[in-house]
Amino acid sequence: MPQSMRALVAGEVGEPNDVLRLESRPVPTPEAGQALIRVKATPIHASDLHVLRGRYGFSPGFPTVGGHMECVGRIEALGPGTEGLEIGERVVVVAVPAVPGPRVSGTWQEFLVADSQRLLPVPDRLSDSSACQLAVNPFTALLLVTRELGVQPGEWLLQTAAGSTVGRLVIQLARHLGMRTINVVRRRAAVEEIKAFGGDEVICTEDEDLVQRVTEIAGPADVRKAIDCVAGPVGAQVSQALAPGGVVVVYGALSTHRQTDPAALTIPLSARSVIYETKAVRGFWLNRWFGTASPADALRALSEVRSLVADEVLSIPQGRPFPFERFAEAIAFAEAPAHGAKPLLVFEEGRSQGDQEDGR
Repeated sequence: MPQSMRALVAGEVGEPNDVLRLESRPVPTPEAGQALIRVKATPIHASDLHVLRGRYGFSPGFPTVGGHMECVGRIEALGPGTEGLEIGERVVVVAVPAVPGPRVSGTWQEFLVADSQRLLPVPDRLSDSSACQLAVNPFTALLLVTRELGVQPGEWLLQTAAGSTVGRLVIQLARHLGMRTINVVRRRAAVEEIKAFGGDEVICTEDEDLVQRVTEIAGPADVRKAIDCVAGPVGAQVSQALAPGGVVVVYGALSTHRQTDPAALTIPLSARSVIYETKAVRGFWLNRWFGTASPADALRALSEVRSLVADEVLSIPQGRPFPFERFAEAIAFAEAPAHGAKPLLVFEEGRSQGDQEDGR
């Protein structure tokens, strides 16, 4: 076991490539109920970058190791009395901080300590790329469809940003569970792609009226459930398109860039629609879900996601690996428009640990 390791640390709030440094840190020691994980691969999510910029729903406190979502690795050591896990076991680390809840270790480091309740064993047939993306986007899709909205077989589900990672996972899950989807995209070129992927109906806001098309597709009273990650005027149109008593769950705000435009972070709802048609708009944030769910319930839901991915019901797009020391390239790739694949920071097998001087 090495004594030191590399970690990607932000000393203060700021632009990621300005504040992140590659540092050497001691390998941590697990306490009771914890395990030491040797990280194999960890993604860079947009929310990870929002955290570093100070524009997310929580602050980890600085300095901080980056990566507050998920990773895959193997158990190197167990703390005293830690049961139900084995050294050498391959696990997903669910590093999403619960709000409210204690701090958790960032994943952008070679070793990390995690509570046993935040570890999900995964079969070797799942690639590192799929396993390290298991606990955020597929999990969000499952919770939105089955827990937050309880969409039933045969029901319509309206969703925005259908071409996003979560949007595509929702389409796959809906087909598996017998639901019908109306999928909103902003580019005409995406329409046939989403139909070929399995979307039942597709609306393009570039040249179609969202509210009118929903009525044409499903009638004036047949769509009562929707998920939105765009916000802004599109989010308002989704609410307007729903039947009386309909519910929109908002889980993102893609209409703004880097969360810097206050106007784009609003949803201009019609008061008459909310009052007289008793429509509801509520939010979903994975961190707050973990803050309210019991550890047992969280592990049950995560196990369900693991089965759906392992059985190839849900397909996670292949990530693009970057060696850990090339983190600046990985971040630039994450920020590039229409980059397609999720950048993954990976640690090379057999590389000596903690032998690199501090640097960018």
